[in-house]
Amino acid sequence: MNKSFKYSLCALAVSSVGFSQLTFAQQADAQAQQVERIEVTGSRIKRNDLEGAAPIDVINRDEIAKSGFSNLQQLLERTPVAGTGTFSTRGNNQDSTANGGAAISLRGFGSDATLVLINGRRVAVSAFAENIANSFVDINSIPVAAIERIEILKDGASAVYGSDAVAGVVNIIMRKDFDGAELSISHGSTTGPTYDETAASMVWGTQTDDANVTLILDYFKNTSITGAEMGRFGTANQEPYGGGDNRSSRGFPGNFIVNGVPTIDPGCPADSVFGQTCLFDYGPYGFANPPAERIGAMLQASQNLGNDMQAYIELAVQHNSSKASGAATPLDRDAGLTVPASHPNNPFGVDVGINRFRTVDAGPRQWDIESDTLRMVVGLRGTINNWDWDIAAQKGRSEAMQTGSKQQGWVRTDFLQEQINLGNYNPFGGTYNSPEVIDAITTSLVRRGESHLTSYDASISGEAFALGDHMVSVAAGVEYREEDALDQPDDQFQRGLIYGTESVSAQADRDQHAAYVELLIPVADELEFTVAGRYDHYSDFGSTTNPQLTMKWRPLDNFTMRASFGQGFRAPSLAQIGLGPSQESIFFTDTYRCPTPDAANPACASTDYTIVFVGGEGLQPEESETFNLGAVWQVTEEFDITADIWSITQDNKIDKNDYENVYDAECGNQSSTVCVRLAPLPGQTLGELSRLYNSYVNVSSQEATGLDLSTSYRLTLQDMGLIRFNLDWSYISKFEKNSIDYAGEYNYPKNRWLASADWTYGDWGIITSLSYIGEFEDYAAPSDVESTTTRTVDSQMLLDIQARYSVSEKLQLVLGMNNALDEDPPFAIGDGDADLYGFASKVHNTRGQYVYGKVTYRF
Repeated sequence: MNKSFKYSLCALAVSSVGFSQLTFAQQADAQAQQVERIEVTGSRIKRNDLEGAAPIDVINRDEIAKSGFSNLQQLLERTPVAGTGTFSTRGNNQDSTANGGAAISLRGFGSDATLVLINGRRVAVSAFAENIANSFVDINSIPVAAIERIEILKDGASAVYGSDAVAGVVNIIMRKDFDGAELSISHGSTTGPTYDETAASMVWGTQTDDANVTLILDYFKNTSITGAEMGRFGTANQEPYGGGDNRSSRGFPGNFIVNGVPTIDPGCPADSVFGQTCLFDYGPYGFANPPAERIGAMLQASQNLGNDMQAYIELAVQHNSSKASGAATPLDRDAGLTVPASHPNNPFGVDVGINRFRTVDAGPRQWDIESDTLRMVVGLRGTINNWDWDIAAQKGRSEAMQTGSKQQGWVRTDFLQEQINLGNYNPFGGTYNSPEVIDAITTSLVRRGESHLTSYDASISGEAFALGDHMVSVAAGVEYREEDALDQPDDQFQRGLIYGTESVSAQADRDQHAAYVELLIPVADELEFTVAGRYDHYSDFGSTTNPQLTMKWRPLDNFTMRASFGQGFRAPSLAQIGLGPSQESIFFTDTYRCPTPDAANPACASTDYTIVFVGGEGLQPEESETFNLGAVWQVTEEFDITADIWSITQDNKIDKNDYENVYDAECGNQSSTVCVRLAPLPGQTLGELSRLYNSYVNVSSQEATGLDLSTSYRLTLQDMGLIRFNLDWSYISKFEKNSIDYAGEYNYPKNRWLASADWTYGDWGIITSLSYIGEFEDYAAPSDVESTTTRTVDSQMLLDIQARYSVSEKLQLVLGMNNALDEDPPFAIGDGDADLYGFASKVHNTRGQYVYGKVTYRF
């Protein structure tokens, strides 16, 4: 890639912390040269004028290095436009999600509303969906060492790219046209709980006038941080710190049904007694940061077949491994386990039923996760009479396997009942049974997932006709895509032999074809419009057509205004349309059995109840409208300001039916087939809640508005080098879901900004950056966002520092710290379900101060 292309991408591109903004002066220098016609994210039209109408952030390779992150998820979640909904491995130990995976969410609309591309093309989604049925591109399968730059389009783009581009597009451009060899090695550690990251990469390339090959090898590994190492952030009992006691009612020792009465085990410690329930702290058993190891390789090559034609290939493979961990198997009364009176350890002398109990002696439940991704693109591109054309075919695959061994805590209820009947397993008094007995009650499990993508595309672009003194440019193309996905749980789940653990089942396939056209219409030297439209047809729900209109007006040489309006859509994910019986656990209080807090009532103890989902029939695509109005003011060659007012409306959104509404409507009825209860015990009207059936429907809506502001200033110091100052600020004024405004409420801070100062002097450089997340309201009570709140989750500011030294043209040394002041996440009471450990896990990171070093040598 020539240097002018690399550094002149977009006059409107503003960077994040440490991500310096490209100035108009740089662009003027670049445009003075013979810059090749390029395609910038958000448009299919190649052009020499790099200043488009779309708001785009560009993070180039140098800026990625200055961030200090070797992990794409860590890098992207620092950008202000990456709001709530960003999905990562951090704290992720659920069985109903994609352990080991990570995704990006723009504007807080969720990972399924952000389209991720590689080199402008779609890739296969993760084999396992996130949160049961949200399909996403696993950015952990994209090696950072292979990235040339990241273009973040902060606007809807369904008229250009089709489904999923509701809140924006993240287009990851990979390195190519490399000549030589480069080796990088980095290592870092936290100063709190021991946590290490190691990364290494090698880039090799060669080129001639007619051909080039670039090969990249990448390796990344991190150790783990368990909940037991997290102190106050690793316990479910947050009462000592001002929160709630979220310990589980499934205890060790446990609770039994004796002569029809729930009765606590006499061996329950006094500090764990809650009425007739023995509480259990599951917090220490999960991973705050799970261990992971990733290795990948990527090849990009091209060969000229003449003056006007080139063949090219992109090939990428990646293997990832990770772990997930949770507390020991929780057992309820509907597991059907009993202890006979003849059991040698039965303290009650009568037959008893196991009501609330954990097999802690079998160990925590753990998964080993292995995933493999493959992506191959082959194509031809060229020029005919000044028209650029491109024809390509792509194959993509994502495969994953999640396994649990007999040594990883997976208990089968039939095996356990057999050992109880034989008098071998003692469930009383918090007893740790012998390894031989544990071996007899445990089993091994396998969950398999696959996702495939086959696509073909053809496009053409060029100047079509004259309009006055200007030429109208056109881009048009057709696409065809086949997709399938499979998520298959272990048969032992299907047979009901594994209890207290969620499982997901899904299988679906479909094909899709599309056609699009885009026109760039220059009305005058100062004014141009872009009109785009796209037609998509899906085999499972039908067709949709989406238009887009943009405008760019430059009334002054140093001042530009821009505007855009577009309609978009998101097709139902394959996991949503093909969902089989799947489960998740949600913490809430069975208020029909516990109308008021009462320690003597077991129903009042904290409990994660099972919600069972099946695929929704007749799901229709989500619909959206986006609007953006912005301005770019180049005050001087050293100082520029960019501002954008944006709005996104998403209707017909596919979501889980609100379980609280289902609960309110059904769970007061013992005979309900939607809210299934066990038979009532003597003296009870309602039995214990067993499971609640739910579904996915086109039920909700989201609407958000806000302001983005970016500025950069370049200061030349007399004989002391150069300093670049940058600020990127995002403000959300409204984020409304189903008529409830969440802006400033839990998980939705109104303000996020990133600022940096980058000083360069000769061979030396120092960059300092500040990452700010604004305050937001905490829950006064779990699941009650509209209540009058009683407290605020404080704002947080993190300081990053990095120093670099170029020993020679070939060797560079880097030393840095992320979260240099070792700031803890601010305290949060939490939502009573996902956030149980005193902080907002979707907003703040508990990793703490991280010190790293990096060596790069170019041969």
